[in-house]
Amino acid sequence: MIAGQLCCAVVSWSKILPYYASLSISFEWAMDINFSSEDDQQSAARCDWDFSLSTVVSSAANATVSDTLGVIEFDPSNTILATGGIARKIRIYTLSSLLLPQEETVQSQGERSTAFLDHANACNYYISTPAKLSSLRWKPGSDGRVLGSGDYDGVVMEYDLERKVSIFERDEHGGRRVWSMDYSHSDPFLGASGSDDGTMQMWDPRLSEGGRCVAKVQPTAARSPVCCVEFDPFGDALVALGCADKKAYAYDVRRLAEPVYTFDGHTKTVTYVRFLDVRTMITASTDGCLKLWNVDGSGLVRTYKGHVNSRSFVGLSVWRHGGLVGCGSENNQVFVYDKRWGEPIWVHGFEPTGRDSLDHGSVSNVCWRQVTEEQCTLVAGGSNGVLQVFLGNRKSET
Repeated sequence: MIAGQLCCAVVSWSKILPYYASLSISFEWAMDINFSSEDDQQSAARCDWDFSLSTVVSSAANATVSDTLGVIEFDPSNTILATGGIARKIRIYTLSSLLLPQEETVQSQGERSTAFLDHANACNYYISTPAKLSSLRWKPGSDGRVLGSGDYDGVVMEYDLERKVSIFERDEHGGRRVWSMDYSHSDPFLGASGSDDGTMQMWDPRLSEGGRCVAKVQPTAARSPVCCVEFDPFGDALVALGCADKKAYAYDVRRLAEPVYTFDGHTKTVTYVRFLDVRTMITASTDGCLKLWNVDGSGLVRTYKGHVNSRSFVGLSVWRHGGLVGCGSENNQVFVYDKRWGEPIWVHGFEPTGRDSLDHGSVSNVCWRQVTEEQCTLVAGGSNGVLQVFLGNRKSET
């Protein structure tokens, strides 16, 4: 049994957030939940989609600044794309500027044409940031106007995209890198950030000029880094964490005394957690596996293997409408899995470009467009700063 100490700062805020007013000052918990083995009755994988490369966006061949794309996020309308990474820039694109009309493409590939663009022309505008970016999230309820970020200096910021200025900043992680941040979907003012300092902090910018920490969770006594944070987007009062102790945790935000579920099955750091639907969530790890879990803690459903991931963050995104999972790979490929099968249904390699033609790099992040239609869009970013947009059409039944 592993015991840990959780501390929580509470102020006079019951009139503002009565939903969370029951938090206590300190807690202890044990993490010793066991799970049943995964279902190994899997049929042969098949791909129900025709994928094609639509657009490649890169920098000029003489670019000298490292620009690993560590995060890609669609806004709630699924028409605006934000990217961030090593280059200390938030770039904003419109989907219409990336998906050019077929007659404007400059090079054909198979039966479809691929557009080749430069970031300087494809990007609508960019905002310079004080540090390298590790996380971006659009703030719910802001009509796509406010974008939150977490950075390598341990700072969480919010940007007003209309004015292109920062409007909120908090630094409570002692300068330790913030790996991930997210907003609650039941109360969009409530945010959370996970850091190298071994904590997840929940905060509310309404409570003071710099935001107030309303709760602090330390999942492990050893203060293992918290690498990912995601609130349940389906309305349940859960927030999931992935940690360097090889486990993922789910907490009830109303009672943070202990995790309600512990997901124990990876052999290395858990780098991402994503809710797939109301019943399941996906975790990614540097052990080279993705795992599908029942959200109610009843066990492991399936393990996905094929991509290469032993040391880096390579991204994880789910298209909930289609039941598809995308991730990058350290062999510079994009992988798509269908939630029903453990093997990939589609793999595409990034081609080396420009001065990095001898450096194949890796695919460092991916993001699905969340639309409910028979066409899907997957955007992937590489360690060389190249952005690629893929379109998928559901195959007609014969």
